[in-house]
Amino acid sequence: MAIDSIKNFFSISPELATAGQPSENELREIAASGFEVVINLGLLDPKYCLQDEMNLATSLGMKYVHIPVVFSSPKEEEWQSFSEVMDLNRGKKVFVHCAMNYRALAFVALYGQAKLGWPREVADVHAKRFWELNDVWSGFIEKIREKFETNS
Repeated sequence: MAIDSIKNFFSISPELATAGQPSENELREIAASGFEVVINLGLLDPKYCLQDEMNLATSLGMKYVHIPVVFSSPKEEEWQSFSEVMDLNRGKKVFVHCAMNYRALAFVALYGQAKLGWPREVADVHAKRFWELNDVWSGFIEKIREKFETNS
């Protein structure tokens, strides 16, 4: 089993990938592929997550960070936490996921634009890779962009 079989998997670079919720075996593949950090933006809902992802990830030698983002109401504080975690783990191989790779795509697209120098158009393509943004997420992305575009 290869990591690219994970639902909505996308490799952005050799150091950064996003996907939907991995299974236990897929999480083992993520570790075997050299990922050092797992960031989970999903909720701890048994319908959408592993029973004990944190312990499995850490037992496989990966750092695990959980930033629960309610799909219907993403918050600026969650984006800030995500951005800080990404900054702290620069130079490491990072795997970001949520249930379907919608939240992960949006957060990574914003991070790419804010911190990695991606043009807005590239970030937009990335954010919409596997889904059409709804009003909540379009508004959230614009709100966050206003903050970092104003400060640059």
